Amino acid sequence: MRVLIVAVGTRGDVAPYTGLAARFAEQGHEIAIAAYGPFAELVATAGAEFVALPGDPRAATSWTQVQHGSKIGTGPLGLARLMRMMTDEMVELAEAIRMAAQDRADVLLLSMPATLGYHVAEHLGLPSMGVYLQPAFPTAEHPPSLLGFGRSLGGLGNRLAGQLAISATGMIFARAIRAVRARLDLPPLSSSELTTVMSAWPVQHGYSPTLLPRPRDWRQNLDVAGFLWPTADPGWEPPGELAEFLDGGPPPVYVGFGSRVFNDASRLSRLVDEALAMAGARGVIQAGWTDLRARSARSITIGEAPHSWLFPRMGALVHHAGAGTSAAGLLAGCPTVSVPVVADQPFWAARLAMLGVGPKPVPHRRLTAERLATAIRVAIAHQPYRARALEVSERLRTEDGAGRIVAAVERLVRTGEPNSGRRP
Repeated sequence: MRVLIVAVGTRGDVAPYTGLAARFAEQGHEIAIAAYGPFAELVATAGAEFVALPGDPRAATSWTQVQHGSKIGTGPLGLARLMRMMTDEMVELAEAIRMAAQDRADVLLLSMPATLGYHVAEHLGLPSMGVYLQPAFPTAEHPPSLLGFGRSLGGLGNRLAGQLAISATGMIFARAIRAVRARLDLPPLSSSELTTVMSAWPVQHGYSPTLLPRPRDWRQNLDVAGFLWPTADPGWEPPGELAEFLDGGPPPVYVGFGSRVFNDASRLSRLVDEALAMAGARGVIQAGWTDLRARSARSITIGEAPHSWLFPRMGALVHHAGAGTSAAGLLAGCPTVSVPVVADQPFWAARLAMLGVGPKPVPHRRLTAERLATAIRVAIAHQPYRARALEVSERLRTEDGAGRIVAAVERLVRTGEPNSGRRP
């Protein structure tokens, strides 16, 4: 079959799907990934066809670069403002998905920000499935991941907050959905009708049940498959300078914030150097999109490097607790210091601490050299963190998220029941 994955977001929102794409290709299926332009090479590494989506996730005005300190803010109000920003891009995105799918797909797989593609699948008469990297549905067992809550609100509070998040999302995207359905010549749906239709839509979640078990109160066609591991570039080799640095002393501490863009890169770089010095640790600082830079002889600055190669060589990790980076750290069996910034990062940071693989998170808005240094020292010195991280790593190696999702998609296509658009 011909499979189109639509992965909308920054690198961490795209990379996991390359591993899923590779698994589809191994099973003899044709596979394409639609993503933003900067990720063409990343997709090609997986042996998948690349389809460019409109937009640039690196732009300061992009919804992907909303950060602490901006006018958007965090928490429920911040999420609402973020979704309003996204609404302006949704109609254009839906048209791009239609163009990508109409001649090259038998089934559509949609990341959470690409869920509007459901209506495109209905228009084209194709089956579709959500493949999310975060939990998005109400449950009493944990708070909504995207609202930035680290702690449980209690059973009733968790479920009410989850329902509020779903309702708010529907209200904010209602205008875009109406516009897309009209453009695709589909009948309009009221909010209650849309809720009924989408309640039957299958969604696989690409994170590990070891990190976050499937809630017992979820509906039947929601599943937690396991992490999706990015494909490694077979031609990648570590720069000589990095290899020499790693051989020149004890395991260093990795510090990186991935695709987040901060306006104060110089200050953040100084803060990281000060924290490493206070902790008495060496550092491997990944420049990322913020362009962090090491400023002392005890650290080295690197560009892109596969986490699967780099993380097992570290004494501890400092990162923003994005879903993909958190997964890579767990697989490496490495203690983690989480510095969450926005969206689902506080949620995953709290889960890492609850697993016992690192100290209490240090939110970016409260980050100081002293706090970071203390967390680094504890992460390195407290041996139970590493022991627990290694235990979790062994469990993750028994899971096969990509295999479970491929099997679920094959079952979906075999049923021959695409989105019908029938009114409830």
